[in-house]
Formats: sequence, structure tokens, C-alpha cells
Amino acid sequence: MTRRRLCICARGVVQGVGFRPFVYTTAAALGLSGSVRNDSSGAIIEVEGDSAAIGDFLDRLKNHPPPLAVIESVQKQDIPLRGGTGFLIADTSHSAGGRTLASPDVAMCHDCAAEQRDPANRRYRHPFINCTNCGPRFTIIASLPYDRAATTMADFPMCPDCAREYADPTDRRFHAQPVCCPQCGPTLSFRDGGGVTTDGEAGLRRGRKLLRDGGILAVKGIGGYHLACDATDGTAVATLRRRKRRGDKPFAVMVPDLTTANDIAEVDNTAAQLLSGIQRPIVLLTRRPDTAISDLVAPCNPDVGIMLAYTPLHALLFGLGGDDPGPAVLVMTSGNLGGEPICFTDADAMDLLAPLADGWLLHNRAILVPCDDSVVRVVSGREMPIRRSRGYAPLPVALPIPVAPTLAVGADLKNTLAVADGKYAWLSQHIGDMDDLATLSAFDAAHRHLQELTGVTPENLVADAHPGYRSTAWAHRNAGGRPIQTVQHHHAHIAAVMAEHGLDGSHQVLGFAFDGTGYGPDGAIWGGEVLVADYKGYQRVAQLRYVPLAGGDASVERPYRMALAHLWAAGLPWSDDLVPVHDCPEHERGVLAHQLQTGFGCVPTSSMGRLFDAVAALSGVRQTVDYEAQAAIELEGLSRGRDCGARTYAFEIVSGEPTLVDPTPVLRAVIDDQRAAVAPGVIGARFHRAVAGLVVQFAELETTTRGERIVALSGGVFQNALLLDLTLHGLHAKGFEVITHRRVPPNDGGIALGQLLVGNSN
Repeated sequence: MTRRRLCICARGVVQGVGFRPFVYTTAAALGLSGSVRNDSSGAIIEVEGDSAAIGDFLDRLKNHPPPLAVIESVQKQDIPLRGGTGFLIADTSHSAGGRTLASPDVAMCHDCAAEQRDPANRRYRHPFINCTNCGPRFTIIASLPYDRAATTMADFPMCPDCAREYADPTDRRFHAQPVCCPQCGPTLSFRDGGGVTTDGEAGLRRGRKLLRDGGILAVKGIGGYHLACDATDGTAVATLRRRKRRGDKPFAVMVPDLTTANDIAEVDNTAAQLLSGIQRPIVLLTRRPDTAISDLVAPCNPDVGIMLAYTPLHALLFGLGGDDPGPAVLVMTSGNLGGEPICFTDADAMDLLAPLADGWLLHNRAILVPCDDSVVRVVSGREMPIRRSRGYAPLPVALPIPVAPTLAVGADLKNTLAVADGKYAWLSQHIGDMDDLATLSAFDAAHRHLQELTGVTPENLVADAHPGYRSTAWAHRNAGGRPIQTVQHHHAHIAAVMAEHGLDGSHQVLGFAFDGTGYGPDGAIWGGEVLVADYKGYQRVAQLRYVPLAGGDASVERPYRMALAHLWAAGLPWSDDLVPVHDCPEHERGVLAHQLQTGFGCVPTSSMGRLFDAVAALSGVRQTVDYEAQAAIELEGLSRGRDCGARTYAFEIVSGEPTLVDPTPVLRAVIDDQRAAVAPGVIGARFHRAVAGLVVQFAELETTTRGERIVALSGGVFQNALLLDLTLHGLHAKGFEVITHRRVPPNDGGIALGQLLVGNSN
């Protein structure tokens, strides 16, 4: 029998995921002695014993780690024998160098859920039950290595029973840092609008009663506060919508289980896996027509965002057996006013949410890092992120090429930032729109925390080329002498989807970047772009024809203005029988005409998003909006499943450098159909097919003139499930290889990833 001793360094997501207990029990089962500890480079393991047993140990380490662990690399080195028969978990080391990765917050596991419902278990009805396989991580970690003292659980010393479980290698809570029980963990309380506080179970009952009675409850979650109400109570939903100044923007709902989710929406196998997985994102699903939830949850929208209860407190809020139950479906929306960051401190929640909530269900475990719920949808049977946050951040994204230590500050809408070093990038949680001081403060905090967790000290910064972006201004204020690269917005979109798919940039792709806005080097607002691109650069081979964007946000918020601008650019009359012409006030129409004729207050735009707005207005769907892309979202909803008949729409292609895509024939066709009383959904369906056909047409044209090329689809317009599905079907039918987003959103939430690759390739 050959005996040896190895020193093993396992890097990746190995802290806070039950990795050390796994190593302990695996080594013990194989009769190996040694130790395991965390340090700043990962988990350091020493094992000694029979060579065959060590081989088995390495196989289990690499191929069968704990469910939440992500093994990035395993390095091993033979070291001198020491003897001994025991295996221990050693103290954490703070050695210099190296890097480890923090785990995201994950949903309550099945074992903990069963214990919470078991009257014989000492954690029966415990609002903070967790183990090595579930619970808070990212939002409670101050620094790495991950130990209880470095988390907000440091304020809660373990009782003897929890300490015994924590030290027992056969227990599921062996070295689970947030371990606690009703005797030693955080405590729950309810506070009403008058400031009266009720603790524990009595407080929980008051919170459930408030919801049953139609009130608005602020609920402290893992990454911040939610505002909750009964989703079947139209009066309660209307009250929350009015207080939050939400307009018509959809609310997400929370349900206790998959059965309830299936009662209100169409849940296929992919959606079921997403809903019940450890991340528990909000999943956008088609709402059933006979659902009990109020139409005010998602007005004029065929979809509803659904998430399953993911914390022990959520489970108690719905009610366990024998409880007076809470509502079966809850609106569960971020605890904030529109456009502001989510509230995550108790002081802010009591102050800022006072005009919104009738009561607060809170606890005394601090949240260090705010983290909104993630949002995904299913397109062509696969997950597509819309917002990457809780459950996903700060998991790394592997890069196809190594990069220098870099900070990418992202865009101004749906902001996320990212740091990278070597072949990994870490994207922050969703930060939001960079339009007020609170969001800038949240950006500062996220930047500091991400650097602390990853150990990346950026040597350079990358920002959007838009001179007016607040994120870009932040980069210049905080560069500290470090170089700043700027990256064109749509180039970053295409680079992001290339990076996701592991392309090293040695070959160009044909990229379609369709969105609402992005600064072009000619000073125009781009957004309907066809780019031949790699990481080093791009060529704009085609664009949607420019039209004047008059008054900036005024035309974004009033699609009738974009319809009139498109009509003017196409040389089509502003006839009174057209809905957007009729709905534009006469005085405003005169001012708008003057702007378009003189160019005063106008900037040219090639935005595909604005064309969707114009078509939505011309077909009579929506003339003004309360939230971003509302007109396009409602147009898509009406267009699904519609029979277009034999009639098709087609764009005109005008040769040049770049080639121009003229929507005039499409606009004429939309007007003709509208005048012929064709349903808006049919008009919308024909328009979606025309845009998808345009992509296929250009892919074929470029293949003929430039050779075979991968087609990349990015930008917020490709969040449109109908458009993306039609485009994928058309491209695949022609034999194209197509790459779309699967790990970061196609919207501006994925921009930082693209910035990293472009900024390190020049």
C-alpha cells in the first residue's frame, strides 16, 4: 500500500456552500487524515492516506461536489507525510494572494422546509431556518473568507444545540455559518402604522390578517423589503399601485407552490424547473384567462411575473397547516418608490415606506447588500435573463480570453457593474437606473462590495461612450489616474453575447443590436444596428433609417410623437383619421411640426424600439406610456398567436455605406390595415414577422457578400419573446448558427460584460 499526502487548493464557489463539511465527511469515509480550511484563494485541503483512496477523494471533489459549489480549478501538490488518523476543519487563513468566490443567496431547501413544518422538530415554524444547502449568503457577507464572524450572523451567538450541530460532521448544518434556531437566531416582529410592535408568532398573525383585510404589508426579505398585498383584491392592488406611483407597470406575484402557479399561468416543464430551482427568480408566464388575480396586477398585459416563496418567512406568511392562512397569491414588489433603489435597512424602510405601507413585518438580522429579485422568461424552451440579481449574483461568468484587472461601469438604465481579472468576470446585482442620488450611492456600495468579495483591484476602467451617462461621469470622477476606455453601446451589446458563448474574437460575427437608445459616434441615437464585429472593433453595415427624435424623453413617453415623426420622415400625411394624429393635442402638433421642419430640439435616431412605439401608436394600441417599452410590450401581447393571413409587410433596403432600412412601406401597410379595421393584434403580428424577416434577409445578404458568419442577437428589443422566437426560427431554417443571451440580459443589464471584453482588446 502506497501512502502519500497532498496539499490541494480548490478554487471557485467553495465558501458558504457546505464545501468544508463535504470535504470532511468524504475524507472520513475514505479513511484519510488531514485538514481543510478556507483562505483568500479558496479551500486549502491536506489529505494523507492510501493512494487509491486519495484518487477516489479527488474524483469526488471534482465530479460530485455539494450542489451549491462551483469548482473553478483544483491544484494539487505532494507534500511530506505527517501521519495521524484524524481529519479536522482548521481555522480560516487570511493568507495573501489568490481569490475565492462568494455564493449567491439561495431558496430554502426541501429538508429545511420539511423541518419547518414538523411539530416534533426544534425548528418548527422557525422563520430563519437554513443549512449548508440553502439560505442567505451574498447579502449577509461583509468580507471573505466566509465565516460567521464576517457576516451579519455574528450578532447571534449559537446556542449549545446549534453549536453541537455546527461541530458535528454528520449533521446537515456542519459549519453552516448562518445556522440558528428559535433560541439563538434573529427574531421576527410586526409593527403597525401607529408604531405598535408585536413580536414573534403574534406579530406574524397580525401581518397575515393585515393582508387578508386588504392592507399593504412591507416584508423584510433576504435582499431588501417587499411591498405585499392580496393579488386577488382589486382594491388593495389599486391602492398599492397608487401609493407607489406605479402607473400601469406590472407587479410580480408570489405563490406558495407550483400548483398555485399553474392555477394562474401556463407553466411548462422549463418554467416549472425555473420556478422551483434554488435561484427562485420571477418567471414571466402567460396568464390564464380565468385566473382569480386582479387585472390590475398587470394591466393590458397577457403575462404575469410569478415567483415561488423562497424564504422560511415567506412560507409562514402564506400559512402552514392549522394557521389562519394568508392570501393564496400575493403581489410582491420591491419596497421602493418607482425609480429608487430597494429599501434594505430598517431605518429607510420605516421612513421611506411609511406613505406606502400599513404595517411592517421585519426582523433583526441586518442586510448588508441590497439585492432585487431576478427576472427571467422562457423563449424557445430556454431561459433568458431579464434581470440578473438574487440567486445569480455574484456568480462569475467565464471569459473566453484573459483580461487585466478591470472595472466596467455599465450603462445608465438597468445598471449592473462588473469587475474582471484573468478569465473570470463578476457582475453585480441589479442596481437600477442611474437617475438619482440614491442609485448612485447604491452603485458606490456595490462597487466596493464586489471588489471586496473578489479581491480584484482594477487597473483600468471601461465606460459607455455616451458623454452624458452618469455611469461614465462616475468613472471619470473615480478613475484616480487609471486609464478609462469608452465603448460604443451597441458594440458592447454584441460583445456581451459573444463572451457568453465563449467566442475568443478571432472571427467576426454578424450582430443585430436592436434597442431603444444608445449613443452613436456620429452624435445620433442608435438602436437599429447591423454590425460586423469582434472585440477589437465593428463596422456598421446597416441601420434603420434615421428619423428625428423631438424633445428626447417626451417622444419616448408619448408614442404618438414617434408615430408622427416616422410619418413625417416617410413623407406620409398627418391625416386626422390616424389615432396618433388625433390623440396629439393640436397645440403640441403645431410645435412638433415646427421642430421636425427646423430640427430644433431634435436628434436623429435609428432606434428599433422607437419604431415599435410608432407602430403600436399607429395601430391604436398605445399613445402614451407609464413605463419603459409599455407600447411594444402590449403590441407583442396582442400579436401572439394571431393569423397574419396572406398579407405581409416588408422594409425597403437602400444600398449604401451603411445600407439603410427604410420602414416607409411598412408604415403604409400599417395605415392601410388600420383604416381597413384590421385588428391591432393582426397588424402587430405582421409587423413582428416583418422585423424577423428583415434579420433573416440581412443574414443571407451578408453571407453572400462576406462569407459564413455567426449571427448574434442582442439589445432590449430582443426581450420580445415573439420577435426572438420568430427570428430564431427563420435563421435556423436557413442554417445559420445563432447566439442569444442565456447568462446576462439582452438589455443594458448585460452591457458591462461586453465593455470588459472590448475595453481589454484595444
